[in-house]
Amino acid sequence: MNSFIVMQGETYQQEKKLGIIWSPQQDKSGMVPHSYKRMTEVSKGDRILHYVRGAIVAISRAAEDCKEAIRPNLLDGINNLNGYLVVTEYQELETPVVIHEHIADIAPLLPKKYSAFQQDGSGNPGYLYTCNEELLLKLLEIISLLNVHVKEEEQLELAIEVVRRTEHHPLVMLIAETVLEAKTKLEKSEEQFRKLLMPMWNQQCQVCSIQMDALLIASYAKPWKDSGDLERVDPHNGIVLCRNHDALYRNGFFAINPSGNVQVSRKIAEEDYPLYGLAKKMKVEAYPENELYFRWHKRNVFLDKRKRVLSRPPAE
Repeated sequence: MNSFIVMQGETYQQEKKLGIIWSPQQDKSGMVPHSYKRMTEVSKGDRILHYVRGAIVAISRAAEDCKEAIRPNLLDGINNLNGYLVVTEYQELETPVVIHEHIADIAPLLPKKYSAFQQDGSGNPGYLYTCNEELLLKLLEIISLLNVHVKEEEQLELAIEVVRRTEHHPLVMLIAETVLEAKTKLEKSEEQFRKLLMPMWNQQCQVCSIQMDALLIASYAKPWKDSGDLERVDPHNGIVLCRNHDALYRNGFFAINPSGNVQVSRKIAEEDYPLYGLAKKMKVEAYPENELYFRWHKRNVFLDKRKRVLSRPPAE
């Protein structure tokens, strides 16, 4: 299952009535925008969040794979215009999710490229955007808080009965199934990534050499939200770190150059290195295949460009 966010605006009511989403294949200048072409990626069973005038107003499930189709007659616009069509099963929200009201929680999960939303919570121009699983789960959490009501009861058994009475509601069922599928996809990919990554780095933190498995993280260089399906399981897209150094790396406090030199952000004063388990002149034994991902991390995640190099001899 993949998920998407469709930016409908004025077309929402018409497309909901027809049970579809539709986009032209080209814009007025004859170009093929990425948000139109992305329609071809939608397959039966995929989930779609519907964004209208600043808010998520509905969730739908694709009933069929995307197909080429001219603009339906009931849609406003030029007839006989070639486009892409997906038949969907709309479930409207009783309480829409106004994105800018929740942007503090959503912003860290937005991809650097081709995001449906800007950092201030406004929508980007375009029609269809991918929605990574981490963002999807956060949006579903917010949707559930606003739309899945469980009446307060003094006795637990009565509250359970309320839940049982709502569990067959189409929206509740769709949310529950979507959460389960998204979590399963995340867990399977991360498990595969970890299984491949650990032996490459001698199953130890590459900064402090901790080897206790419970403290080790298969740390992504290019995060899940920005990676494609193949990148998410590519063992060269990361490094093994302990939980502390994973947090520092994930938040851009240090980067790793293709040569393996560790570059620390000036956000950490040199005299404080011991507090963070860092030291001067540290180095990891990087693989040539790491270069693409390490460069991406340095360009997009690392907090500054000042060259402060740590070098460490390779572990024997």
